[in-house]
Amino acid sequence: MPLHPVSPLKQKELEARMERLGIRESDLEEHFIRSSGPGGQNVNKTATCVWILHEPTGIEIKCQVTRSQSMNRFMARRLLCDRLESKILGEKSKEEQRREKIRRQKRRRSRRAKEKMLKAKHHRGEIKNLRRVSSNDY
Repeated sequence: MPLHPVSPLKQKELEARMERLGIRESDLEEHFIRSSGPGGQNVNKTATCVWILHEPTGIEIKCQVTRSQSMNRFMARRLLCDRLESKILGEKSKEEQRREKIRRQKRRRSRRAKEKMLKAKHHRGEIKNLRRVSSNDY
């Protein structure tokens, strides 16, 4: 396994993105923790999980996506950039959009929508009944 699984191009892009957002390495507090889950001896003996705290904003990131510490460091910094961008731009993050979608799905239907849905179901049932073989056909 290579020492640095992240390509130099992607590393440069991440560094440029961090610079644009004003994230300095000196602002980051970083710890390495033993991961959990599948991975065997690699997970049990090495600290591959990365925990980052961006001190100016207080944003915490914990990343244990891969079994490689260097890849997790890269992914954690990328996640930090995503969170900071969504905070700066004031846009809803993808996670918030996903939660809102689930909330809408679970919301109770209006009376009109429920009647319309039931009408469609009854119509579909009638079509299926017409296809049914009657006992007189035998």
